[in-house]
Amino acid sequence: MRKTRKRYSAEFKAKVALEAIRGDLTLAELAAKHGIHHTMIAAWKRQAVEGMAGTFSGASDAARAASEAEVEKLHAKIGQLVVERDFLARASGR
Repeated sequence: MRKTRKRYSAEFKAKVALEAIRGDLTLAELAAKHGIHHTMIAAWKRQAVEGMAGTFSGASDAARAASEAEVEKLHAKIGQLVVERDFLARASGR
């Protein structure tokens, strides 16, 4: 029998991370309360704290999407140039 990984919603992760940031309960107590491992809670807490800086820095999702689109375009250009280089190298008899 194959066991699949449990997936948690973003809302649930945010709720648990916020509880961890508040510090009313220890990670072990939160883990017992929600039935998940304390290392997952620590990771979610770390991601939440790191993500807060982006919220205030003005780095919006639109800017991130534009940056990803630019990276995709550059990767395509690199691929094209590699193909051309290889073709020209074969044509010149190397």
